[in-house]
Amino acid sequence: MARRPLPRILSNGTASIARSRELARSAADSATDVLHPLITITRGLRRLAAAGRRKWADTPKDKRGPLLFLVASVVLVVALVPYGPLLALISLMAASAWAGRERTAPAPTGPDEAQVQRLQALYEALVPYFSVPEDPAPLFAHGGEWDKAFPEYEFDGTGRVSRLVVHYPAYFTDGEPESRARIEQLLHAKAGRGREYHFAWDEEANQLVVTVLAPLPTDIAAQRFVTAPGETVLGFTDETGVQRTLPLAGSEGPRDVPPVVWRTGIRSTEPHLLVAGQPGSGTTTLLRSIALQALQYGDVLIVEGSGTGDYACLTGRDGVLAIECGLAGALASLEWAAHETERRLIAANRARQAGHPPPEDTKRPLWVLLDHPSALGHLAAADGRADPQSLLQVPLRHGRAANVTVVVADQLDSLDALSDPVHQHTRARVVLGYATPDQVVDVLGAPPHTTPTSDVPPGRGYARLGAGPVHRLQVPATPDPYDDATSEAHRRAVMELLPERSTPPDETDVVTSTSTPAPAPAPTPAPEATEAQPVPAEG
Repeated sequence: MARRPLPRILSNGTASIARSRELARSAADSATDVLHPLITITRGLRRLAAAGRRKWADTPKDKRGPLLFLVASVVLVVALVPYGPLLALISLMAASAWAGRERTAPAPTGPDEAQVQRLQALYEALVPYFSVPEDPAPLFAHGGEWDKAFPEYEFDGTGRVSRLVVHYPAYFTDGEPESRARIEQLLHAKAGRGREYHFAWDEEANQLVVTVLAPLPTDIAAQRFVTAPGETVLGFTDETGVQRTLPLAGSEGPRDVPPVVWRTGIRSTEPHLLVAGQPGSGTTTLLRSIALQALQYGDVLIVEGSGTGDYACLTGRDGVLAIECGLAGALASLEWAAHETERRLIAANRARQAGHPPPEDTKRPLWVLLDHPSALGHLAAADGRADPQSLLQVPLRHGRAANVTVVVADQLDSLDALSDPVHQHTRARVVLGYATPDQVVDVLGAPPHTTPTSDVPPGRGYARLGAGPVHRLQVPATPDPYDDATSEAHRRAVMELLPERSTPPDETDVVTSTSTPAPAPAPTPAPEATEAQPVPAEG
């Protein structure tokens, strides 16, 4: 049996009803906006009338007569005064508008009961560290008043402390790192784990400011940063750490993010960099990011000790002199870098003695990137050959004057295998991944002012440039575009930054392995030459 179709009025009735409801709602909103003053005055008159009735009900019966006489006298005087009724009407409307306004509940002042318990718990936990028996009027005492020790405090939406100002006694040894570390560890545990805290010690005012830091952005991919020649962006940090921002493009649109900028060149005070981290912490990602930025203004020589082919995307590109994965190629390339440094120094010195500017080939920056050189050192020791790090002494010692920059990256447990010149001349330091406070101090030379979290994303760590402060650091995502695990957005971002190929693709697609090293660049035959010896790319 065929089903009869519904009538047209029933099939289209739902849309008509919804459209009618929208029109009615719009008309009601418009009427409310237009009649809002009248509604406010009416509400005020109703409130005034209710207040008058309550006043009349609260008045004793023996005093109602004089009250009526007083009201009648006021009405008579107002009626006899010129423009009295008009002024009375205006005053009544103003009073009604004031009484009928929408009132919001006042914001609660002071902490609630749960917040008071948190502050009291923090206060009691600090008593053993901020009090001594000889103090006649201790600021911290069991059962004392926490509001004197915590003059300022803020809480987040979850009820945990987000900012706290702590006043401590003047006799507390705030100049000793051990004493500070105990207080920071205690506040980190009591205020809530899983967050990063920034501790600002004011020794002059005997005050400690504890602030919860927001997570650093991890969605910033490799891109062309707005920097000057000689400036390299290591990563991004907090707004309180630096006084500069860079316009960036992220997943949430354009924004300004404070960077950690490392300055190299002749006027740099920290011309070389040491990167340390655990496996998978992002050290190779940082070196790849540095290489892409360095190729914009200079030449790059890469020595990869791990032999995993993480720099295959740079093979044969303009400005990439060589990518060496084998011991023989690494020794030859680093020997050429040492001779090139000496040649640049001699050429620049002769130009200055002759009263001429330095040659152009000595001004172009040369970057020597070594990833995991300790592995090559073990191979050299087993083969009875010299450690490749021994060839870094000249570039490290004289690289600043010759526009040669050395970047060394290795694992935390392999730092002891690095040579003394590497430790002495790499005063710009970066630690990535999870590291104990002692490891961070050993690498950076100073403890960070924040507490690390147990869950550390790749590329997250700390940076310190010379004797400057320790900054939180998040390296921009610069993965290997040839890796299958790389997302399409990150792969496209890295590929857009790669220079053009200087050799045919069929000769550059093969990555040099540790067993069959590529021919290394030959050293410059004579230091008197004024032009840089070109280095053939790896094939």
